[in-house]
Amino acid sequence: MFELLAQDGQARRGRLHLHSGTVETPVFMPVGTQATIKTLTCDQLKILDPEIILANTYHLSVHDAPKLIDQTHGLHNLINWRRPILTDSGGFQIFSLKGLRKITEQGVTFRSHVDGQKLYFTPEHVTHYQEKLGSDIHMVLDECLESDVSYQDTKQSLALSMRWAQRCLKARTRPHLKQFGIVQGGLYPELRKQSVSQLNDLDFDGLAIGGLSVGESKDQLYDMTALSAQLIPTHKPRYLMGVGSPVDIVKAVGLGVDMFDCVMPTRHARNGSVFTSRGKLNLKNHKHKFADEPLDPDCSCSTCRNHSKLYIRYLLNAGEITAKVLLTIHNLHYYLNLMKDIRTAIEHNKFESFQKKILSIYQP
Repeated sequence: MFELLAQDGQARRGRLHLHSGTVETPVFMPVGTQATIKTLTCDQLKILDPEIILANTYHLSVHDAPKLIDQTHGLHNLINWRRPILTDSGGFQIFSLKGLRKITEQGVTFRSHVDGQKLYFTPEHVTHYQEKLGSDIHMVLDECLESDVSYQDTKQSLALSMRWAQRCLKARTRPHLKQFGIVQGGLYPELRKQSVSQLNDLDFDGLAIGGLSVGESKDQLYDMTALSAQLIPTHKPRYLMGVGSPVDIVKAVGLGVDMFDCVMPTRHARNGSVFTSRGKLNLKNHKHKFADEPLDPDCSCSTCRNHSKLYIRYLLNAGEITAKVLLTIHNLHYYLNLMKDIRTAIEHNKFESFQKKILSIYQP
């Protein structure tokens, strides 16, 4: 499944061989939580050329999505997307929808945030539903905790997540679709080590580093990422869930991570925040009101080729959805090209200097 092509320090250049296609790593996966990248059509997404996108099992279980999946015979057909898709299990919603769920040994009961409908997730249900979706990579069900949970509570939660992981693995019926385990253990090194060890014994196709980007400090994020990544076997892909900024990504690549997802580029775009080759800018700032220039003079995306800061800022302040579309196109283009540049840097043994360049831009 995973082919290691080059290495520069701990940074890895690889390739994922999946049912729906090949993915070059390190890779960033745009987040299409509800079977769409917010504000973009599928055609616009295809022009941006991501090799893999992400969707979420919990969010695909509300509205009428399960019936639509049955009718269209899978998520790829529903979206009209022929490249790989990774689906999360709903474990993050155990964290983010704390007031709307109840956890037992058997699984999790949610009250839908949309209409109050009861949703019951077990490891077996989550596995079978993701296989029905046709997810090229699907995640096990786990419990994601806040960053400040006590050692004892984290230990108990980890034990539950490991039992759920075993049940997910046992429930698997479509081996051509890959299944990833998720490393938990909070901010406790001993528990992180225990989690990786147990997941390695279960022999998943790859491992994700979970339970981070939930309120911990940046130092804690990098320390737990480094610890976890170093313990995951070299021949398996390493996925850091929910991270992050350009700085977080280049630092995590330097720690040996291969895969990333985050809502940051799309969510920031909808709020007028832009990532560029010269740093981050807030388009709502008054200084951009009469800026008859592209968002980034070094960018080749369709937004920068065709529109000026002043026009997009005008649309943004006027509440026009076109502004969000144009900024989402730009931010995703930036992220996807950042990953291409990272891969090239690793191939030419220039990752350290490239990392320093990104850090100097975003952390002057």
